[in-house]
Amino acid sequence: AWFGFERWVGATQLPALTPATSVEVLARDGRLLRAFTVEDGIWRLRVEPDLVDRGYVDMLLAYEDRRFYGDGGVALRAVARAAGQSLLSGRVVSGGSTITMQVARLLEGGSTGQLAGKLRQVRVAWALERELDKSQILALYLQLAPMGGNLEGVRAGSLAWFGKEPERLTEAQAALLVALPQAPTTRAPDAQPAAALEARGRVLQRAAAVGVITAETAQAASGEAAHWRG
Repeated sequence: AWFGFERWVGATQLPALTPATSVEVLARDGRLLRAFTVEDGIWRLRVEPDLVDRGYVDMLLAYEDRRFYGDGGVALRAVARAAGQSLLSGRVVSGGSTITMQVARLLEGGSTGQLAGKLRQVRVAWALERELDKSQILALYLQLAPMGGNLEGVRAGSLAWFGKEPERLTEAQAALLVALPQAPTTRAPDAQPAAALEARGRVLQRAAAVGVITAETAQAASGEAAHWRG
């Protein structure tokens, strides 16, 4: 059985692992002056993981995948629960997706609305864990996470919504960028500000609950006015 499993994962056809990024026009000091969309009309700016606010990364892992560095790419218990619910309802009810599974879906542009899509996501996630290390998988998430409209990646999201590079973010800004990829359409800050604020608050609460930030910091950030671009 194990040999069969190894062959099944090893035979996985992986999508391209270097997604196209926007051509950028830079000033002499390195500031971004202009960027162009990639062929599919997406703003997908190149992201240097070392230049992304560490507080955002900590909040992301606390909210999305606390066992990221040790889960092997798939949370089997969560996937089993999601599969059982799907069999009963005929559709995917709960996610159970790790960061690696989300990267698998984003690379392929697929859907997890059906059980077959979830199973494909699991297979690609296992294959990704064999091909890449955790830092590379996290870098792909930072590059591909949907941030509303035709924005992809934490850098595109930060520049579009806050007018700043993601090197230094407030807790409130980081929480919004964590929340957006889960529902980029229904939480878009310009079109759905109430939903965006509510989702931001849930991320802050989770971050405080696991000790990423203090309860006082979470409360203060929850009260921070929404200063995003429309």
